[in-house]
Amino acid sequence: MTELEVLVLDKQAVLAAGGDDMGLAISAVEHVLGCHARGETVLPSKTVLRWGGPETELHQGRINAMPGYVGGRYNMAGIKWIGSHPPNVEKGLPRASGIIILNDPETKFPVAILEASVISAMRTGAVTGVAAKYLAREDATRLGMIGAGVQARTQIRAVCHVRPSIREVRVFDLNAERCQAFAAEMEGVLGIPVRPAASAQEAVDGADILITATTTTKPIVKEEWMRPGMFYAQVGGYEAEIDVLLHSDKVVLDDWTEVMHRGIATPYQAAAAGRFSRAQLHAELGEIINGTKPGRESAHERIFFNAVGMGTEDVALATDVWRNAQARGLGQRIKLWPSGPLTGLAG
Repeated sequence: MTELEVLVLDKQAVLAAGGDDMGLAISAVEHVLGCHARGETVLPSKTVLRWGGPETELHQGRINAMPGYVGGRYNMAGIKWIGSHPPNVEKGLPRASGIIILNDPETKFPVAILEASVISAMRTGAVTGVAAKYLAREDATRLGMIGAGVQARTQIRAVCHVRPSIREVRVFDLNAERCQAFAAEMEGVLGIPVRPAASAQEAVDGADILITATTTTKPIVKEEWMRPGMFYAQVGGYEAEIDVLLHSDKVVLDDWTEVMHRGIATPYQAAAAGRFSRAQLHAELGEIINGTKPGRESAHERIFFNAVGMGTEDVALATDVWRNAQARGLGQRIKLWPSGPLTGLAG
C-alpha cells in the first residue's frame, strides 16, 4: 500500500543539513547553469502574483511561483513558492518566506517539503559567486556592496568564497544604522575589514567587484562611477543607468528570455528602450561554464552581469539538502495517504 511519505524540513533542519554551506550552494548552482545551457533542464517562466504592475512590489510585495526540473546529477523536479513583502522589515519580520516542494520526476509524487528562505538566499548569492568565478579578476581585492539586507550577506560570502583575494568590503545602505550593524556582523564572519560607506558612490569608488542588491525602482549606479576591469553584478531590479550596461565590454545574463520576461532589471529597460538586443549579449553564464563562450579575457574588461534567478537552482540545492537530511536522520516524515491512495474516493 502506498502511503506517500514526505520528508518535511523546517529551517533548523535545513541548516543542519547544510543549507548554509556556501561551497555546496556554489557547486549546485554551477552544475545547474551548465545543465541549463546544455538543455538538461525544464524551466517554465516564473509566475509572479502581485497586486498591480512591477512598480507596486516595493510597497505591495509579490509572491513568486518558480517550478523547474534539473537533470545531470540531480534528476529532480520541484517548485519554490516564495513571498516577498518589503514592508515586513519595518515590523521586525523577514522580507521573504516560502517553501520548496520536491517531486520525483518518475512518479511525480512529492518527496520533500522544505522551508525556502535559507536555500533561496544561498542560491541567489551563489549565482553571483559563480559569475565572479568566471568574470571577476583573479586579483580583485576590494568589493563594493550597495544594500545591506539578507541578500547582501550571501552575496558577499559567495564572492569572497571564489575570490579569497578580497581584502576589504565597503557597503552602503540608505538605513545608516542597519548598514553599521551589517558591517560589524560581516567583518566578524569574513575576518576582513567591512566598512560602512557614506554614499553609494563611496562604496563603488576603487571597487574591483560591485554588487547591488536593493529594492530600488530607480537607477543608483552611474556610468561615471565605473572604471576598467570592474565586474558588476546587478541582483535587484533597475539599479544602474542603461549606460552602465551599454559601456561594459561584456554583458552576461543567466537567461535572456527570463530576464526579459521579468521585465524590471537594467537589461530589460535597455531592450525596451531599443538600445540593447540579444545580438549584443556576450553570453548566458552557462555557456561560459561549459566553455562554449569565453569569460574574462583581460584585466581591463568591464563586465556587467545580471541574473533573474531560476527555480532550477532552488530545486538543485534543495535536493542536496534533502539528501543530506536523509543521511543524517533529520526532519519529520508525514504520510499524506496514511490509509492508502484510494481511501475516501467514490467509485
